[in-house]
Formats: sequence, C-alpha cells, structure tokens
Amino acid sequence: MSENTPIEQETENTTHFGYKTVNKEEKVKKVAEVFHSVAAKYDVMNDLMSFGIHRLWKRFTIDNSGVRAGQKVLDLAGGTGDLTAKFSRIVGQSGHVILADINNSMLNVGREKLHDLGIVGNVDYVQANAEALPFADNTFDIVTIAFGLRNVTDKDAALRSIYRVLKPGGRLLVLEFSKPSTELLSKAYDIYSFNILPKMGDLVASDGESYQYLAESIRMHPDQETLKQMMETAGFEECNYQNLTGGIVALHKGFKF
Repeated sequence: MSENTPIEQETENTTHFGYKTVNKEEKVKKVAEVFHSVAAKYDVMNDLMSFGIHRLWKRFTIDNSGVRAGQKVLDLAGGTGDLTAKFSRIVGQSGHVILADINNSMLNVGREKLHDLGIVGNVDYVQANAEALPFADNTFDIVTIAFGLRNVTDKDAALRSIYRVLKPGGRLLVLEFSKPSTELLSKAYDIYSFNILPKMGDLVASDGESYQYLAESIRMHPDQETLKQMMETAGFEECNYQNLTGGIVALHKGFKF
C-alpha cells in the first residue's frame, strides 16, 4: 500500500473515503459527488485507464455467470450498463435484467446508452442502495456487482442484502479491483495509479480528484481472501475467486443453496 494509507480503523460511525476517515453518512454523499462528476466520461475513462482490458474482464464475468435464456438478473452498481447489455441479449424476451445503481447520473447514462443500442423490453432501471435492496426475497438467478462493491459503505450489509434477493441455487459474481499478486507488479501499479491516473482524469474528465479517490479506494478494498471470507460470512457457499491481469482485478463467485 501507499505510504499515505491511513492507520485509522473503521468504527461504528466512521468509514474510509479513499485514505480519509469520514462519517458514514458523509461517505455516501462524497461517493455520489464522485460519480455525478465522472458519469458523462465514465466509459471513455474506463477504456483509457484499463487500455480496453475492462471489456475482457466483463466478458469473463458473463462467461462465468452461467446465465441462460429466461433467467432474471440483477446488475448491481451497473453504472453505464456494459454487463446489462450483454445479459439482456442472453436472457432474451422471456428473461429480465434490472440495472440498479445508487447514483442517478450513472443510471441516466446507462439508460440512454442502452436505448441507443436498441436494448428495450427486458431491462428495467432502478435507483437502489446495495445495502438495502428494494426487491423481494429469492428474486434473482444471478446478481453481479462490477467495480462497485469498494464504494459501498457497509459491504457486509450489501452482501447480506444480495444473498436475500438471490434465489436458492443462484449465484453472486463480484468483479472488483484487488491486490496484485507480485511485489513488482504492485509497485508498477502504484506508480501508474497515483502519478498517471489522476492526471488522465484531469485531462479527459476535468476531474483529477475523483480519480485520486479511485486509486485510494482500490487500496482500501479488502484483498482476495478477505472478500472471500466476507462472502462466506454473509451465507454464500462454494466461494472462490480468480485473479485477472496479475490480481489487479479479481472475480469472486459464491452460491446461495
């Protein structure tokens, strides 16, 4: 981790916003501000900062979802709808996909993008907090959350909420930035994240500060084994993960039986 990583632990009333310790209510507002700010340039920045590799990570997630025609899918923290677009085509008109995001700006960008792609009929858009999902128990065959869990204030509550809305036999897939598997890669990734990424965000999205937060939030996210244990604590079984791009990203999977 960077030398700027804070030593303060989370408490009942405080949590981390990047490397800062803030009240939990304040984090919700600050995260909202970040994504209101970057929504319009979100897809462009994703391609630039990952060199397009995020598309391969998302395709790998789809391939591991086991999604089939007629199923019901929740794309949580789905943002601009990359996963939703692919799920929509696979589940078909007999299936249903919900694109859910806590941030209305991101949801609007996703809705507009998917409409432009001609994806209508089997997709609904819901503004929702992952910690208290507004869906009935045992609703979804599959829940995905891609690059969203690290921004959730109470990750344990979110995992329990996801478990509740999954059908028995359903699966959760968490695609998220994680911990590089070698020290050399970790050092190179730190240089890129803290020296290049904020400048790129400033140049392209006119918001270097939000991308500084992005780099910090990645470092504060639980590592692969810790997230696996958190999923198990929430009730998920047969939990496992696969490192992608040397552990820069990991795909976690768990089942509800």
